[in-house]
Amino acid sequence: MMTLKKTIVPLLAGLLLAGCSDSNVREVRTWMDQVKQDTKVSIKPLQEPKDFIPFAYGEKDAVDPFSPNKLLAELAREGAANNNPFKPDTERRKELMEGFPLDTMVMVGTIQKDGISYALLQIDRTLYQVKTGQRIGQNFGVVTKVGEQEVAIREVVQDAGGEWVERMSKLELQESKEKGK
Repeated sequence: MMTLKKTIVPLLAGLLLAGCSDSNVREVRTWMDQVKQDTKVSIKPLQEPKDFIPFAYGEKDAVDPFSPNKLLAELAREGAANNNPFKPDTERRKELMEGFPLDTMVMVGTIQKDGISYALLQIDRTLYQVKTGQRIGQNFGVVTKVGEQEVAIREVVQDAGGEWVERMSKLELQESKEKGK
């Protein structure tokens, strides 16, 4: 190891000293000075900027053209003029079960009263009874069928174009986690 250091250090020192010699440096510097003197810089002048005339939006009370409310107002106007058979009655009084979204409801069973089938729906820790024809959910839903295993629901929603369309949903019976009890 020591002999290796003794041979490498003098070799490196020799290489460093050889790099410090004045080999052709003067010629390169002379050439660079000559090129600097001969080169003429030419820069094209920039064009004057165009005058900016700001647009004054004078209708302060008008609807902003970039407002989403403008689109909603137009859709509402078209919806009022449209005689779509699926359009819900937004003026009627809402029923109790229309205050809850469908995804918070769990079907836990069915019962029969006076020959009418009722589905038992649990929301949080409270049980509710629903029957065919009853309004349910926040999308203008109506219970169309109460079966042993599911509740069929017809909802009315607006599509991307603002048209009212029907959508079928269902709540399926959830098996109890406590089967052994």
